[in-house]
Amino acid sequence: MKKDIHPTLHPVVFVDAASGVRYVTRSTKTSDESENIDGKPHHVIALGISAASHPFFTGQKTFVDTAGRVDKFKKRFGSVKMSETTRPVPKKK
Repeated sequence: MKKDIHPTLHPVVFVDAASGVRYVTRSTKTSDESENIDGKPHHVIALGISAASHPFFTGQKTFVDTAGRVDKFKKRFGSVKMSETTRPVPKKK
C-alpha cells in the first residue's frame, strides 16, 4: 500500500438538528466545536437531516396532489396541438 495518500480520520459526532440523534463515528470532516466522549475529544458536526428524521426512513408520508399536477399540466399545455411538420411519421412495413 502506498504511504501518505490516505486521508486522516478524526473522531466525530454527527448531531441531527431535527431529532437530536447523535452518531459517534470517524470522518475526514472536522469542525471547530468539540465534545469529550469517553475521555476523547470528538469534532461535533451538525446535520440538517439524517435517517432519524427523514420521512422515508421514519415512515411519515407526505400527501402529493397528483391530480392537481395533471390538471395543471392540461391547463398549461392542453391547447397545444402538434403541427403536421413536427408530428412523427409512422414507418411503413
